[in-house]
Amino acid sequence: MKKTLHWTQIEERGMIWSIWLLLRIYQLFGRMFLQLFLYPVVLYYWLTHRQARQASQAYLNRLAVFSPSLKLSGSFFWSFRHFSSFANAIIDKLAAWSGALSQTDVEYYGRNELIARISKGQGAVLLGSHLGNLEVCRVIADFDKTIHINVLLDNKHAQKFNQLLKQTSDNSQLNLIQITEITAATSMVLRNKINNGELVIIAADRTPVSNQQRVTKVTFMGADALFPQGPFILASLLECPVYTVFCLKQHSKNVIYFDLFSDSLMFPRKTREEAMQKMIQRYAECLQTYCLKEPLQWFNFFDFWHSSYDE
Repeated sequence: MKKTLHWTQIEERGMIWSIWLLLRIYQLFGRMFLQLFLYPVVLYYWLTHRQARQASQAYLNRLAVFSPSLKLSGSFFWSFRHFSSFANAIIDKLAAWSGALSQTDVEYYGRNELIARISKGQGAVLLGSHLGNLEVCRVIADFDKTIHINVLLDNKHAQKFNQLLKQTSDNSQLNLIQITEITAATSMVLRNKINNGELVIIAADRTPVSNQQRVTKVTFMGADALFPQGPFILASLLECPVYTVFCLKQHSKNVIYFDLFSDSLMFPRKTREEAMQKMIQRYAECLQTYCLKEPLQWFNFFDFWHSSYDE
């Protein structure tokens, strides 16, 4: 059986310079022009990137079985709409990066409770995902300069993204941190940030670049899928409140949902695997709930249910 690629092996074609170019187009000509510019690009990518297109169709077919009420299918029509949704998310991402989003463009649920905790001097871990547009969360810091956000990235581009952020917003309170594995040094740095009342955001829906054994099999969308243990281990080491965060585009607005996941994650040595299984399953169910709200905003264009298996 052909072995599928891990998501990190899928080529990131000119990521940094492409984002820089799109950002400049957005700043010079605005959203409407960029949208007209992006659709031919999306069509070309959809036609030529077979693996991503097939992953989109497989996901949509899974949704059709799992939740028939959504009335979706894995047809070319719905797959292209899926890709088009991603194009619009790119525009929202650029709007957030350039500081073009205003407070009227964003709605929040659960924000006040989170801010109340931060105001007491304790930070929190936010479990993000590739559902919706997590980058829009930077507006939290832009609107309130007392909030510092650290986003952990499992790729090699963190430093370059930071440089791009500085070019677009000198006063940005958003810091991108590259992390490929959790070490004692990493935990110490992040603990200091938590103790200073800062937020740490980490995606909890993709298996790690290295040490792929540190994963847990749970049920997601009616089938087995592997989720990383790392974000949950890190949250337990930091001994702080843990929230989930989802930013969805709904009715032309970016809606950010903050939900308390746990006051503090603990995994006793004797029942470690069982406790972790329970927590990760709970997270998968939470992710599933929000995914069903806006299914075309699930932006994992690889074989999510099988890419982590060595079959």
